Amino acid sequence: MFRTFVCGFLLLALAITGSADLQADEPKSIRIGMIGLDTSHCLAFADLLSKGDADPQLAGCKVVLVYPKGSPDIESSVKRVPEYTEKIKAMGVEVIDDLDAMISQVDAVLLETNDGRPHLEQVIPVLKARKPVFIDKPIAASLVDTITIFELAKHYKTPVFSSSSLRFSTAAQAIRGGSIGDVLGCDTYSPCSLEPTHPDLFWYGIHGCETLFTIMGPGVQTVARTQTPGADVVTGTWNNGRIGTFRGIRNGSSGYGGTAFGTKGIASAGQYDGYKPLVVEIVKFFRSGEPPVSAEETTDLYAFMEAADESKRRGFVPVKVAEVTAAATEVALKKVAELTKN
Repeated sequence: MFRTFVCGFLLLALAITGSADLQADEPKSIRIGMIGLDTSHCLAFADLLSKGDADPQLAGCKVVLVYPKGSPDIESSVKRVPEYTEKIKAMGVEVIDDLDAMISQVDAVLLETNDGRPHLEQVIPVLKARKPVFIDKPIAASLVDTITIFELAKHYKTPVFSSSSLRFSTAAQAIRGGSIGDVLGCDTYSPCSLEPTHPDLFWYGIHGCETLFTIMGPGVQTVARTQTPGADVVTGTWNNGRIGTFRGIRNGSSGYGGTAFGTKGIASAGQYDGYKPLVVEIVKFFRSGEPPVSAEETTDLYAFMEAADESKRRGFVPVKVAEVTAAATEVALKKVAELTKN
């Protein structure tokens, strides 16, 4: 009788322990809120995450709420909202017009507004709520707001990152990981349509610039730009004399790619591998709170693009990135002081 009792107790204990182990192995469920509904990324990301239970990398993460308000005046953005609203509702995502209410009901946030100008205003309540947030490109419509966002994230101790999907292409990540040895230089290209409300490269050139910085890393020192109606060529000089260039294409055949030059080889910089590699990194970030791209590198990238505009303003002469960054930082810190004084 005693043996039967002991055996039964042990079996029950094993069953409970095994069940606990299985639960421990299951990824934490994360409710995701989305801000903005005016870019194809909204639907693509929500769709990938809605099917994520079949993929361990995405399992347990769902977009459940979306706050649709984004650009007030960029026609290509504004006109998408009604159609995208109906499509995202069909995925089972609730549309809500109260941003604070949305933030209170989710664990993490995707800031997807296509227009970078409202990003600072939209992200502040997320940062205050200490919900990890991915900010889609462009992180902002100026270097000043870029720095302000990262300083506020530090102030509120909230994890933030921003990236183009091009950063996580297989080839670019392999080069970053040392596949051709130390990188000596890189030439990248991408489409580069312009939007008058944003610095020239922020709107679409960001993709090729992101690839360039994925491969070269931070440390750009000077930037010089050449422009014609059909193209931009921006040359950056990095530390140790390394040179990186970006070609922004507006006429003729286009695409994403480039060439990287290393101590052990020369390789393709990679092309667009779809949205999934980025979404996988976003989910890892939401689970860990550890950004896969540092604030310093993202700031350096946006300083490169801002310096390209400054080069244009000065007659296409070389510009020191440190000067551009210092001027923007001075303004940004004043904004941070004003925004946090209460």
